Amino acid sequence: MLVSGATSDDAGVVLLRPDLALVLTTDFFTPMVDDPFDFGRIAAANALSDVYAMGATPFSALNITGFPPKGIPPAVLTEILRGGHAVAREAGIEIVGGHTVKTSEPLYGLSVVGTVHPDRIVSNAGARPGDRLVLTKPIGNALVSTAFKADADRFGAIAVAIRWMATLNRAASEAMRAAGARAATDVTGFGLIGHLANLVEASDAGATIEAKRVPLLPGALEYAREGFVCGGSAANRKDTEGIVEWNAGVEEAMRIVFTDAQTSGGLLIAIPPDKEQALLRDLAARGVSEAASIGEIVEKHDPRISVI
Repeated sequence: MLVSGATSDDAGVVLLRPDLALVLTTDFFTPMVDDPFDFGRIAAANALSDVYAMGATPFSALNITGFPPKGIPPAVLTEILRGGHAVAREAGIEIVGGHTVKTSEPLYGLSVVGTVHPDRIVSNAGARPGDRLVLTKPIGNALVSTAFKADADRFGAIAVAIRWMATLNRAASEAMRAAGARAATDVTGFGLIGHLANLVEASDAGATIEAKRVPLLPGALEYAREGFVCGGSAANRKDTEGIVEWNAGVEEAMRIVFTDAQTSGGLLIAIPPDKEQALLRDLAARGVSEAASIGEIVEKHDPRISVI
C-alpha cells in the first residue's frame, strides 16, 4: 500500500507493479438537486474527483445505487443512472456494472478504480512552506442548495452550482500534474477549511488563506448571512474551531462559507511559488475559469490555519 487512510487522502493507492499503481475510492450520497439526471451527473463527478485529486487517471467504475421499492417511479432511477453514465463517458471510462439495494430514499455514487505511476502520486502529504495554494472551483454550493430547497434562491444560483458540481476535475488534475504540484485534495464534505486542515496535518505544516481571494458562488455569502446552513456545514464550523484562527475582519458569514460542506468541489493544489503563474495560465487555457490563488503553505503553527 502506497497511500492509506493515515494521511486522510482522497483515495487509497496500491502498487501493482514497479511502474503502475491502482487508485481506489468510493463515494455516494442522497440527492441535493431535484432533477435525477443532474443528480447522477453530480454524484459521478464527485466520486471521480477523488481519483483526479491524487493526480491519477480513472480506469473504470461500478455503480452504487439505493432506491425505494415504492413511491418513486422506476424511470427516476433510469435518469439517475443515465446522468452517471454521461459523466463517466465524458471522463473516458465505462461503468462496468454495480449493485442496487432497497433504501428509504434514493442514493447514488460510484466505486472508481484509477491508475497512476508510483512516482507521480499527488497526495496530501507533500506541501512545503512557501508553496502557493490554488483553488479551482468556487465554494458555497451547500448554502445555495439549502436556499433553493427553501424556495429562497433569489439569485438563481442553483443553476450555476449545478454546472460547477457536474464539472469534472479532469482538466484541473491535468494542469496540476503538468505544473508539478506538490500536494492536492478535493474540496468536498469537510469544506475548504476541513480539507485544508487534512493537507497541512499530513504535510506537517500550516497555512494562511487570504479571504478576499477565495472564489464564491453567487449568493453564497448572502445565504450564509440569512442562515441557510445545512447540518453538515454546521458540524464543520464547530469541528474547525480549534484548527483555524480567524482575523477579526473576517465576518461570521464568510467563516460559514469557508466551512460549507461542498459537493463535487474543486481541487485545492499546493504548488511551488515559481510554478504558480504557469499553473494559473494552464488552468485558464483548459477552461477552469474561476481558479484562483488563495493563500500559501507556511511553517507549522498553532492553530494550523490562519484566515486573514
